[in-house]
Amino acid sequence: MRAGLLGGIAAIVMLAGCAAETQTVSPQGYPVAKDAVVSTAMTVAPGDMARMQQVGSEILFWDQPTRERNFRNMEKIFPGYVVEAGSRVKALPAGVPLPVDGATIDAYMKANNVAGLIVLQDGRVRLERYGLGFGREGRWTSFSVAKSFTSTLVGAAIKDGFIQSVDEPVTRYIPELAGSGYDGVTIAQLLTMTSGVKWNESYTDPNSDVARMYATPAPAGMDATVAYMRTLPRETTPGEKFVYKTGETNLIGVLVSNAIGDRSIATYLSEKIWKPYGMEADAFWMTDPSGQEVSGCCLSVSLRDYARMGQFALEGGAGLVPEGWIAEATRAHVTLNAAGFGYGYQWWTYPGEMYGGQGIFGQSITVDPKTRTVVAIVSAWPRATGTDLTMPRLKFVSELMAAAGQ
Repeated sequence: MRAGLLGGIAAIVMLAGCAAETQTVSPQGYPVAKDAVVSTAMTVAPGDMARMQQVGSEILFWDQPTRERNFRNMEKIFPGYVVEAGSRVKALPAGVPLPVDGATIDAYMKANNVAGLIVLQDGRVRLERYGLGFGREGRWTSFSVAKSFTSTLVGAAIKDGFIQSVDEPVTRYIPELAGSGYDGVTIAQLLTMTSGVKWNESYTDPNSDVARMYATPAPAGMDATVAYMRTLPRETTPGEKFVYKTGETNLIGVLVSNAIGDRSIATYLSEKIWKPYGMEADAFWMTDPSGQEVSGCCLSVSLRDYARMGQFALEGGAGLVPEGWIAEATRAHVTLNAAGFGYGYQWWTYPGEMYGGQGIFGQSITVDPKTRTVVAIVSAWPRATGTDLTMPRLKFVSELMAAAGQ
């Protein structure tokens, strides 16, 4: 099972579409979006833009020390918006320590370059460990764990009346897709990545859609994701085939943004989940150079707030999304080849009724409704993904869940 990347990495390559005589950029060389989290700005000539186009893809090839340093400092490198926390924090009181051998935990963390591990049961902390110089006060990038946050905003927008139903056509909210492969595709099919639109998510193929999505400037006034996605051909009838497409999660972000109309989706996330649920720290959401949040990727969140997001799901959305939304979002709408694995509304489903979000390089939130347990892990794996990395994690998390159930 592969967790997608595209998001901010490919989005940063969109600099080719920012043609102008000069650009206002951050000290690291990235265009500054409105309210971007940068301390100062400088001017760069157009001739420097070609060099900047390559920076996003380099994330895949950072060496280990660079990964460990930068995954907790993405806001110092890339532009983005703050997701503000409120004054009320949802308490995570200490629980009885989990009956798991400390040496086993230390061995897993060391072998898998884990920066943070937390286990909640019934909202109480039964295990919390940090490594790689990371700590409770820091933020760590999500990669595709962000997808589960983005899909939850669709639920919030339905509760608020901005979106009527997941059965509505995508083109109702993104009219620029009319006449494309997305004609007749519903929001639900976008959420489950069953649009039927052809897509190549390969990170090693320079001609893949992931690599090419931001290579061509978008027409004036059109979102770059929309400009590319509307050029893609229809492969199958909508609803028939699951194909993992980070570009479609980016479309979900555009759809929510168009639906709510008057604020960024980072602000909407703050208003609908971060503040009312009681997240304890501000988050950071990377933007592409046009200022749109990269909704398929690239939230930077504290470990405890990742765990709170799992707890939020375990509690059925705590009244902040429509009743039944989380249950619908976290059930398997798509059954994958491996027994017990599936995909919901941007949530993965696992054997034993567990579900979760996951991102490359070892980021995950896993929820077990049976034991009322949440496990959140942030890491800096030596490679983006692979069964030799994902399967040991699933085994380790399952052992933690089993210990919680004793």
